[in-house]
Amino acid sequence: MDLTTEAAFRVEQFRDFLALEAGDSAHTVANYLRDVRRLAGYAGTKGARRPEDVTSGLLREFVYALKDLGLAPATIRRQISAVRTYYRYLVAEGHAARDPSERLESPRQWRRLPTVLSVAEIERLLAAPNADEPLAIRDGALLEFAYATGARVSELVGLKLQDVLYEDGLARIFGKGSKERIVPVGRRALGAVALYAREIRPRLDHGKGRGLVFLNARGTPLSRVSAWTIIKRAARLAGLTKRVTPHTLRHTFATHLLEGGADLRAVQEMLGHADLATTQLYTHVDRDYLRTVHKTFHPRS
Repeated sequence: MDLTTEAAFRVEQFRDFLALEAGDSAHTVANYLRDVRRLAGYAGTKGARRPEDVTSGLLREFVYALKDLGLAPATIRRQISAVRTYYRYLVAEGHAARDPSERLESPRQWRRLPTVLSVAEIERLLAAPNADEPLAIRDGALLEFAYATGARVSELVGLKLQDVLYEDGLARIFGKGSKERIVPVGRRALGAVALYAREIRPRLDHGKGRGLVFLNARGTPLSRVSAWTIIKRAARLAGLTKRVTPHTLRHTFATHLLEGGADLRAVQEMLGHADLATTQLYTHVDRDYLRTVHKTFHPRS
């Protein structure tokens, strides 16, 4: 790092703070300074010449870049800790007005993301409901709609008949805080829901359905627990060894779109995420997928 960047990022002052005020060991000081210099170097490539120019989005990109370099999760966690300490120091000393590291996620949280199903596994799951069972058509419609839209389980069970716009190929979904979003629905899912709504739902509804799409055998709205049960049973029938929940389908929906080249903001809109940062958590799976493909098929991987 050149002297101008060292001065702009106040590296010397940060070292004095760590060694004299915080009382950190020489080993910790050396590691934290290396981590801050690494951040400064990356920030410079993105046009951020001072620590005040670094945004929360740039920090997230930086952390993902470290992961793509193959650094161990422990090393990345230390890097994040260094960045947080660095910005707390800058804010306390009045050198920065805000701390962009406040919402920075760690590799430990990445690993808590749900399992993603492959396309082949999804096909098995969607084909799993036993056609001989009276509610198999309902279960198939629920599974198809969940995978087609990425809807949360609360959104699935809260879906109303008038919210499925068959002619337009869309659905109105009301998410957290009753925020409405419009989500495209594929033909397979629309067909499955239409078949259920036409052939099965009228037999279930005895005036207690409240206009909701998915009903239980008693004719009352399907509960979140029942939706979980339907999905778990389908996973068992499909012979899937992975743990499959409603959120697994939402996660798989997002991941398959990203693997296919979908724009991140479009996926954010379909998932109903208020913050793009939440959607960006899904991109690490896409990167892991690409890395796996490269290792599997590249002759010199």
